[in-house]
Amino acid sequence: MTAPATQAVRRRVTVRGTVQGVGFRPFVHRLATDLALAGFVSNTANGVLIEVEGPPDGVALFCDRLVTSPPPLAAVTGVGVEDLPVTGADDSFTIRSTDRTPGRTLLPPDTGTCADCLRELADPADRRHRHPFVTCTHCGPRFTIATGMPYDRAVTTMTDFPMCPACAREYGDPGDRRFHAQPVACPDCGPRLRLVPAPGSGVRPARDADALAAARALLAAGRIVAVKGLGGYHLACDATDARAVATLRTRKARGGKPFAVMCADLDAVRRIAVVSAAETATLAGPRRPIVLLRRRAGQEVLAPGVCPGSPHLGVMLPYTPLHTLLFGLPGDPPGPRVLVMTSGNRSGEPIVTDDDEALIRLAGMADAWLAHDRVIASPCDDSLLRVRPDGTEQVLRRSRGYVPRPLRLPVAVRPALAVGGDLKNALCVGEGDQAWFGPHIGDMGDLTTLEAARRTESRIRCLTGVSPELVAADRHPGYHSARWAARLAGDRPVFVQHHHAHIASAMAEHGLDGTAPVIGVAFDGTGYGDDGTVWGGEILLADYAGHRRFAHLVPAPLPGGDAGVVNPCRLALARLWAAGLPWDADLPSVTACAPEELGMLERQLTRGLACVATSSMGRLFDAVSSLAGVCHRAGYEAQAALELEAAAASAWGADSSAYAFGITAGAWNPAPVLRALVADLRRGAPPAVLAARFHRGVARAVAEICRRARRDTGLAVVALSGGVFANALLEEECARLLARDGFAVLRHGEVPPNDGGLALGQLVVAAHRRQEE
Repeated sequence: MTAPATQAVRRRVTVRGTVQGVGFRPFVHRLATDLALAGFVSNTANGVLIEVEGPPDGVALFCDRLVTSPPPLAAVTGVGVEDLPVTGADDSFTIRSTDRTPGRTLLPPDTGTCADCLRELADPADRRHRHPFVTCTHCGPRFTIATGMPYDRAVTTMTDFPMCPACAREYGDPGDRRFHAQPVACPDCGPRLRLVPAPGSGVRPARDADALAAARALLAAGRIVAVKGLGGYHLACDATDARAVATLRTRKARGGKPFAVMCADLDAVRRIAVVSAAETATLAGPRRPIVLLRRRAGQEVLAPGVCPGSPHLGVMLPYTPLHTLLFGLPGDPPGPRVLVMTSGNRSGEPIVTDDDEALIRLAGMADAWLAHDRVIASPCDDSLLRVRPDGTEQVLRRSRGYVPRPLRLPVAVRPALAVGGDLKNALCVGEGDQAWFGPHIGDMGDLTTLEAARRTESRIRCLTGVSPELVAADRHPGYHSARWAARLAGDRPVFVQHHHAHIASAMAEHGLDGTAPVIGVAFDGTGYGDDGTVWGGEILLADYAGHRRFAHLVPAPLPGGDAGVVNPCRLALARLWAAGLPWDADLPSVTACAPEELGMLERQLTRGLACVATSSMGRLFDAVSSLAGVCHRAGYEAQAALELEAAAASAWGADSSAYAFGITAGAWNPAPVLRALVADLRRGAPPAVLAARFHRGVARAVAEICRRARRDTGLAVVALSGGVFANALLEEECARLLARDGFAVLRHGEVPPNDGGLALGQLVVAAHRRQEE
């Protein structure tokens, strides 16, 4: 007897996530066609809608591959499946036009140029040969060109460039790699490059290919070029030219802060740095961040002024076709293979994106501007991260390549905005179970940065569809961000304590719902404490509802506020004074100060003039850096601590000793550490050994206090957060010791441990607090 024919089935499939602008519809079309299924696919305001009909096995395989084999840039966060009556009316699978009903879709981040586009760029027979804006559905700009949602060419800055017939055919062909690639363009339809010389520079203006060739020649000649990238301008120079690097550092008023570099390829990277397989994968991946790499010992390729005093190099690879062409294709005249590529701004200001503004704000810094006529809708600086020995990533600046990818929240929140802090500012909006960070803004120290924050807030609300009913901010009464939040919220923002927000951000990133507290280790440079003093060396028992200070670093005076921070030698002397230790003339911190400076500092400390008490771990690192003879004056944020880490790293394998803190109920005292360090110093121990013993001592004290907290509370989860945990040595050692003691350790990954991740913690704490009211 013949078996009955298999009955067809029909299903409606809704796919949520980052599924628009990434080639998802043509992927669905090809998948359905290959499986001989009928139906249609359409973009909607909430994702992608599919109706598919055919044999049950084929439909089941289709639904499975939607999740397991999506396009490279897609991120599927949810799939809904509903059975429908079989219609039999379809005999093919089609792509329908976008549904414009209200809702929310997820915009993909900008991504580096894909291999297919790079092949076309280098192929003389291809019509996009040497086109600086070659792109497809698998790569290129998204966030930085979007002006509205749902994502379509009409709501991007590409609307200024009508497609030529050839591009229009590709754009409309479901079988083409450029089907509905909104930034699609070619040499016939734009955008266009131009080289604008600085007045009196002797440089001639140029356009298109000539502009690129002229820019490469200028870089080879030791000149400085402002280069317009995806999310803003960079200032570029030859990283092997000591005079060019020094000139750029002087013009930008950069001090001694390290520069990031862009290498032409991985071979160029390997000549200057040690690169693991995991670091290579991150460098060459679609996000193309700046990756902190270890210097290659003995390398003399880079100019000494690129990153003086740092144990790491910040390295990235080209992520746009323009960058690739700037290094040159085979046969081009030679140019630099490693470029300093630093943000196009004066130190402390936001990155420049507007062409006219760039000519004004970068005047005196650049010898020429390599610009183009595609508008940047959203500024977006380069992301920065390090790769841990276990291959996991710790993002230190979350921006290009990550924004506006959402984070899944472990608790539902009402529509809310969190404005972060005043340093390393990044905003965050949330609604339901999702949160979106805006790009890195920087330090909220002047009107231009505040205006950049206002524009970012407006843009991120537009692109996510979140209309905040709640505004959260740091509790510090002097923060510009807090005052701005008060204006936005009608003077009713939710203020969240700084270190509580740090711990909450780690909890939220790891999916904790906040019903059980954790032991939170919050180490940073400064944060407004519950008692009005400056906190920063805190062990908190925290959940989303609140926090309790379990232990803290014994405070010491911070003489002169910001003036003290840039003078680690003064911080060292203040710590010695608080510990009752003398300022002997042979100590490095004493010899670093002039006699009149010592007298002034002694009067300040004795009388309590312009001194505020601080328990900051960041300031203790600064003090020890000076006391060990490593860094006495800081030209940029965290310089003393970074140089102390570099010193410790050089002796890490040679010495396993550790300085012991005095630990009592509720506090831990660095006085014994300082006494032991001074004794070692007088015995002739080198600074690197002192630095390593201090790092190990901090880690062992953390482990001991967490053990005491577990004995008292039964808690066995530890969250490490705050900017001090950007220190790789300290973070790794703390995590190792805590894991050995049986703790579950929460470390930051995609959310920065520093103030760049603060807004996520503010968001979940504020939402919980308002829910409880």
